[in-house]
Amino acid sequence: MKDKFYRRRRFTAPQIILLGFAAVILIGALLLMLPISTCDREGASFGDALFTSTSAVCVTGLVVRDTGSYFSVFGQCVILLLIQIGGLGVVTVLSPFFMLTGRGFSLGERSIMLEASTAPNMSDAVRFTAFAAKITFSVELIGALALLPVFCSDFGAKGIFMALFHSVSAFCNAGFDILGSEGTPFASLMPYAANAALNIPIMLLIVLGGIGFLTWRDVFAHKHHLRKYSLQSKMVLLATGLLILLPALYFFFFEFSTLPFGERLLVSLFQAVTPRTAGFNTVSLTLLSGAGAMIMVLLMLIGGSPGSTAGGMKTTTFAVLFSNMIAVFRRKKHVECFGRRLPQDIVKQSATILILYLSLFFVGAILISAIDTVPIVTAFYEAASAVGTVGLTLGITPTLGSASRIVLMLLMYFGRVGGLTMIYAAVAAEKNTDSKFPEERITVG
Repeated sequence: MKDKFYRRRRFTAPQIILLGFAAVILIGALLLMLPISTCDREGASFGDALFTSTSAVCVTGLVVRDTGSYFSVFGQCVILLLIQIGGLGVVTVLSPFFMLTGRGFSLGERSIMLEASTAPNMSDAVRFTAFAAKITFSVELIGALALLPVFCSDFGAKGIFMALFHSVSAFCNAGFDILGSEGTPFASLMPYAANAALNIPIMLLIVLGGIGFLTWRDVFAHKHHLRKYSLQSKMVLLATGLLILLPALYFFFFEFSTLPFGERLLVSLFQAVTPRTAGFNTVSLTLLSGAGAMIMVLLMLIGGSPGSTAGGMKTTTFAVLFSNMIAVFRRKKHVECFGRRLPQDIVKQSATILILYLSLFFVGAILISAIDTVPIVTAFYEAASAVGTVGLTLGITPTLGSASRIVLMLLMYFGRVGGLTMIYAAVAAEKNTDSKFPEERITVG
C-alpha cells in the first residue's frame, strides 16, 4: 500500500521541471526584496520582485523597474545568477553539484535531465548536460572579454562587471541591461546604436546562445562538413539564417532609411537578431511602422532553437510546419526536408505547439488590452514578447496594473518551460493501444 501511494505521489520529469523553475523564481523574488538589493536600501515590493525574478529566470527581459538605476550591485548579481540558471535550465545548473557528490544518476534523474536538456537519448543526458554547461561558460567569458574595451573605456573598473553582465544576458537571450540611470531609465543599448565593437559581439552572443547545444555539438564534431550535420542542425542553421537575413533587408530598406549607411546596417541587423528572444534594442521601437512591429511580433513568437537558452515556439517548429505546407502543395504523402522524411508525430507536435502558443498569445493580448485599455496592437506586441521570452516592449510594461502583470508573468513562465513540457506536465500520458476508431474524411480549407 505504501509503495502504491508513493508511485501515485511521484512527480513526472515535466512536472519537476515546472516546479524547479517556479521554486527558483520564488527564491529570486525573496532575495530581491532584501534591503541590500535596491539602491534606496528599502528592497523591492513583492510584486516588483516577483515580476523581475520571473523575467530573469524565464530569460525574457521585460521589467517594471530599471535594472541599472533601481537595483544595487547585489541586486544586479542576483538577477545575473537568475538569468544564468534560467538560460541553462534548473536541472542543468544543479547537475554538476550532484556530480561532485560522486554518486551515479538514477534512471529517474536521467529522465529529468533528458527532458530538460533535449539530449538525443537517455544514455547521453549527463554528458550532454555537462557539454552544454562548458560551452555556456566558455562563450560567456569570451563575450565578456570582447565587450571589455567598450565598457571599460566608458565606465572604468565598473566596466568589468558590465561586460560580464551583458555577455551573460546576451548569450542567455535575456535582454537585461544595466545601462539605465535615474535620468535615462530603460536605455537598453540605444547609446551604442552606431558602435560596431559592441553591436557585433552582442549579436554573435545572441545567435550562438539561440541555435541550441545540439547544433553546437555538430559544429564541434563535424566542423565545416555540413553534410554530416544532423537534420535538426541543418534545419536550425537554415531557419536561423533566413529569419535574420530577410527581416534585416526589410528594416534596412523600409524602416531606417534616414540613418547613415553604417549605422543603418548595424541597426537593421540588430533589430532582426534581437526579436529571436534576446530583448535588447538599439533604437526606440516606437519608431517602427505597423508593418515593422508585426514582423517583430512574428519573429518573437518563433523564438530560438530547441535545447538552447532561448524561448518561443522554436525554429524547428516553424521549419517543420513550413515543410509540411510544401508537402501539401506538392501533394506528397510524407513531409520531407534535406532528403529525410519527418515522422508524423513530429508534425502533429509542431501543429500542437503552434496552436498552444497562438492561443496563449491571443488570450494574453486580449486580457491585457481589456484590463488596462491598451491598444490591441500594443497588447499583441507585449504578449508576443512575453510568451516568446523576448523582452522587447513599446514602453507600456511599467505602466500596467497588477492583473496584466500576472498575465505577463504566466506567459513568460509558460514560454520558457516550453509547450510540450507544459502539456506533458498537465496531462497524464495515456497507454498506447492497438485499437482504432473508424476513419472518416472531412473537408478542410
